[in-house]
Amino acid sequence: MAGTGEAVAAGAVAAGVPGAHGADGLPRHGVDRAMFRAIAAARGGPEAVRLLRAGQLSKRALLLLALRRAAPAHAGYREAYARVRALQREDRARWEEVLLRPELDAWAADCLRGITAGEDVPLDGLGEFIPAGAGRALVLECDGLRWTPSIDHAGPRRVDYGRPLAGPLAEAELALWEQRLAEAWRIMVRRHRRHAEAVAACVATIVPLHPAPGGEAVSAAARRAYGAVAASLPADPVLLALALVHEFLHVQLGALLDLVPLHRPNGPAVYHAPWRPDPRPAGALLQGAYAHLGVADFWCAEVAAGAGEPAHEGGLALAAEPPRAEGEFVRWRAHTLEAGRTLLDCGELTPHGLEFTAELVRAVRDLRVPVGRA
Repeated sequence: MAGTGEAVAAGAVAAGVPGAHGADGLPRHGVDRAMFRAIAAARGGPEAVRLLRAGQLSKRALLLLALRRAAPAHAGYREAYARVRALQREDRARWEEVLLRPELDAWAADCLRGITAGEDVPLDGLGEFIPAGAGRALVLECDGLRWTPSIDHAGPRRVDYGRPLAGPLAEAELALWEQRLAEAWRIMVRRHRRHAEAVAACVATIVPLHPAPGGEAVSAAARRAYGAVAASLPADPVLLALALVHEFLHVQLGALLDLVPLHRPNGPAVYHAPWRPDPRPAGALLQGAYAHLGVADFWCAEVAAGAGEPAHEGGLALAAEPPRAEGEFVRWRAHTLEAGRTLLDCGELTPHGLEFTAELVRAVRDLRVPVGRA
């Protein structure tokens, strides 16, 4: 990785985004070492989100330009592309909103691959991203920190979140989502403010999922859907807050990987992941370790805040088991450290990836809770 002020990856280029310029005149997106390490420790905050968001804007702008050049005779795409370019000149905020629609990345990349393969692709679809976003728009505010996500429950879907989608939702279901998200937001702001600030800056879309067949809450993030978190609706808002932290970190690492390669392309080698029965390639294990750094950090803060304590009656604890937060913290700290050590020894990380993972492991080791708790 380059030092402060230098470009990290020569391939991360795009017109129209401020930054250092290379010999070809195109701006480069750079990540200085201090910010790189802060991101690795899941402590980059809104500043890291802004940097990675700029990279996503560039990526999508280049995809749309490549489509324009690949299909110059397509009248529908030409008209929609002209509207997007007009927004870039006249209303920068709306232009960014359109380009950062979570599923535009997947749509554009699939269209470009289809054109290259000589297929008939739905280029008229660009126009679907230009109107104001669909779904239920929310304004959640707690202690001066505002988050304005939308619940995208109707589709259409161009991204596979790996879980059955819930929706369209009835009004009563949407109202319950709004209530539970507001509860989760209060928990995040008051007990996990650093994560809340980053989530508010990045996550613009919530995609409802069905729970697992046994009723367990599930969540997911898609590599090509920056800014979206998919989740089922748990009864406990703490678990929804945890899902937001966990999936945000998947989204953040995906955006970083667009700028800085951290591992070799996944090959046949697979490695033990402590949180699942099937072994995983190095890239997937890195994603899991990074997201579970956030999980361990979340439960550490819950323990420190005294949350999740067993119920008491007459001064006696009713639960024989330790409080949930303590057990979860110990479990996920150990799992993440084990995965981090595996990654450092696997031989598949780039030099940047080794630095990133070493910082990740350091951050997990540094997690501490007050004496007498965990």
